[in-house]
Amino acid sequence: MLRILRGLADKYFSDDEAVILFLVLVVGTLAVIWLGKIMAPAIASVIIAFILQGLVTKLVRSGVPELAAVILVFLLFIGILLAVLLVLLPLMWTQMMSLAGEMPRIFRELQVYLAMLPEEYPNLVSHEAINNVFQMITSETGRFTQWLVSFSLASIPDLVAILVYMVLVPILVFFLLKDRRLLATGVARMLPARRGMMTRVWSEVNLQCANYVRGKALEILIVGSVTYVCFKVLGVPYSALLALLVGLSVVIPYIGAAVVTVPVALIGLFAFGWGTQFIWLMVIYGVIQALDGNLLAPLLFSEVNNLHPVVIIVSVLFFGGIWGLWGVFFAIPLATVLKAVFDAWPVREDEPPLDPAV
Repeated sequence: MLRILRGLADKYFSDDEAVILFLVLVVGTLAVIWLGKIMAPAIASVIIAFILQGLVTKLVRSGVPELAAVILVFLLFIGILLAVLLVLLPLMWTQMMSLAGEMPRIFRELQVYLAMLPEEYPNLVSHEAINNVFQMITSETGRFTQWLVSFSLASIPDLVAILVYMVLVPILVFFLLKDRRLLATGVARMLPARRGMMTRVWSEVNLQCANYVRGKALEILIVGSVTYVCFKVLGVPYSALLALLVGLSVVIPYIGAAVVTVPVALIGLFAFGWGTQFIWLMVIYGVIQALDGNLLAPLLFSEVNNLHPVVIIVSVLFFGGIWGLWGVFFAIPLATVLKAVFDAWPVREDEPPLDPAV
C-alpha cells in the first residue's frame, strides 16, 4: 500500500507547485462549504464580474478606454438588474399567483380524467391504483399549502437580506471590474514566485470556464426570449413563467429539458385539451429544444471542451447533494473547472523499465 501511495505521489505531486495548488483547491473548497452562506454576496459578485469581464475586454480591444468600458458594462448590468426587478419579477409573481388560483380547477380536471382511466383501460389501470393516486395528490397538495404558508412567513426576515444584497452586489461588481488587476496582483503576491504550472492551469480554467459561463448566460437569454415570444403568440397561459423555466433548463443539459417538458405539456393540455393548439405547442417546443441543442449550443460553446453526458449527470448529482439548488445550477461550470485543472495538471510519466539485455 505504501508503495502504491508513494508511486501516486511521485506521479501527480512531484512538482512543488502541484502540491501548493492542491492545498489551495482544498482550502478554497472547504471555505466555500463552511462560509458559503456568509460570503454569498461576494461569491455572486465574483461570478457576475467574471461574466461581464469578457464584454469589458472586447470594448477595450475596440479602442474604448478601460474605465469607460467598465462604466458602460456596469450601467448595462444595472439596467438588466432593474428590468428584472421592476418588470420580470412582478410579471412572474402575478403569473405564479394566477397559477396558484387555478390549481384547484386543474386538480379537479385531473381527477375527472384519472377516474375515466379504469373504464377505458380496465386491463392496465385499476380503481385501487387511481385511489392511491388521489390520496397522494391530496397529501402533496396539503404539504404544498403548508410549505407556501411557512415560506411566506419565513421569507419576511429574508427581505432585509435581499435588500442588502441588492446594494452590496452591484458595489462589489463595480470594484471587481475596475480594480481587477490590483486585486489579481494582491492574490499573486501570496503565491510562489515560480508558478509556471499555476499560470497554465489558470489560463486553461479561465478559457474554459469563462467561455462556458458567458455562453450559458447568453443561451438562457436567447432560449427564454424565443420561448416567451412563441408561447405568447400561441396564447399559452403563464408564458413568462414557462419561458423562464425553459431558459433555466439549459443550465442542466439533458435533465433540464426532460424535466421542463412536464409543466409545458401539462399547462398546454389543461389550456387547450387534446387539440391542434396543443400539438402546435409541443411541436414548437420541440423545435426550440432541437435548435438549441444542435445549432445554438455548438455555436456558443465551440471553444469549450464538451463534457461526457455521464460526467454531467454525476456532477449534477454530486454538487446538488452538497450545495442543493446552487450546486445543481453551478454543477457544469464546476465540472468544467475540474476538467480544466486535470487537463493542465503536471503528470510525471513513468520511466520505461530497463532492458535486462543492456
